[in-house]
Amino acid sequence: MRSKIPRFLSLTLLFLIYISATTWGADFIRADKLRFMRGDKPYYFCGANFWYGCYLGASAEGRKRLVKELDQMKSLGIVNLRVLGASEESEIERSVTPAIQSASGELNEALSKGLDVLLSEMAKRNMTAVIFLNNYWEWSGGMSTYMSWLSDEPLIDPGVTGRWVDFMAYSARFYMNPKAQNRFREYIATILNRKNTITGMQYKDDPTIMAWELANEPRPGADGENGQLHKGIFLNWVHGIAAYIKSIDKNHMVSTGSEGIHGCLYDEELFLNTHAGPVIDYASMHLWPKNWGWFRADKIDETLPPTLKKATAYINKHIELATKLGKPVVLGEYGMERDGGTFRADTPVSARDRFLNHVYNIVYENASKGGPLAGTNVWAWGGEARAKHDDGFWQKGDPFTGDPPQEHQGLNSIFDTDTTTHEVIKNHSIKMNKLNSEN
Repeated sequence: MRSKIPRFLSLTLLFLIYISATTWGADFIRADKLRFMRGDKPYYFCGANFWYGCYLGASAEGRKRLVKELDQMKSLGIVNLRVLGASEESEIERSVTPAIQSASGELNEALSKGLDVLLSEMAKRNMTAVIFLNNYWEWSGGMSTYMSWLSDEPLIDPGVTGRWVDFMAYSARFYMNPKAQNRFREYIATILNRKNTITGMQYKDDPTIMAWELANEPRPGADGENGQLHKGIFLNWVHGIAAYIKSIDKNHMVSTGSEGIHGCLYDEELFLNTHAGPVIDYASMHLWPKNWGWFRADKIDETLPPTLKKATAYINKHIELATKLGKPVVLGEYGMERDGGTFRADTPVSARDRFLNHVYNIVYENASKGGPLAGTNVWAWGGEARAKHDDGFWQKGDPFTGDPPQEHQGLNSIFDTDTTTHEVIKNHSIKMNKLNSEN
């Protein structure tokens, strides 16, 4: 099939000609062919997801915990955090609350200041942030909540109704809703231009931020015909929003937040087109063995070996695609539950440790040979928090773990007491950091 890149990128290219060229400051991380650079040195990283960081920064008590969590992560060599930069007030039963943005467009200043605090504390530790600005899924409000605010269609709560296919199609109609797009762009402009109340620096000028992600796991629609019909709309949205971000912020990289080919209908050309062109700086992929039906925690011996083979093939495919693009690729999410599928912090994580070690070996081998796989963000740092209720679900006022409100607390969290996992992470971070001084 003839490439669609010229068609949907034409407006983006014209727009980039109009705006002034990006000028990377010495401290800003940039993509240089297949690797990241910070100044004149390569930037390979071992990272984690810490989506709730701004929530900890929003209160005095939370800030005490924030400092401890950042210190422990930094001690393990975790230097890059993927964090939430937007949440929307939603009627979804298991969405995070409070939210940063209300239905009327008002912003929660405490949470906004919480992000200020997070970034300022990360800067003290020479850590960098990848900030996602929306969510295809329901747990932070996201695209479906914009639709509920600004369309006549009733909100679909997939956790209550079980209508996941309908929800995915509903969420994707966000791309076609002009009112929702205007509201989203207003929020983007607000956060990029925000002046940090701690540092006095506008976000668009802050080198603590490595990149903006358009959304958490954006997809063209539901699997099958719905997604196939909307591939062009999805591509126009991706490149239009990325160009809009770069029209305001000429310092930072932009990526998609995509799951990879899994989030692109297993269409390699769609993945390539999504990440092609000048406004997307690097490719994104995620890896979820349980969610994709590969792994069962109650059958580790039976399912883990084939899971590792499938993970290898999936990662290698994205290395191949990123090489075609001539861009780095980041494994922005990957995780595994505890042995037996329990949520308790005192239960073993032998399968998780084997999985992480396997992934890290692939990453290091590729990075050390000059390949495009430049960094990872494990899902997710849970730290000292624990589930508070017998059903394992989060309720308003509970401490945040790495697991969002729609999931059992402890499902994929790496707790402060998971010392064997800490050792796996630390060993990998040492090797990745060594690459920054060798190259």
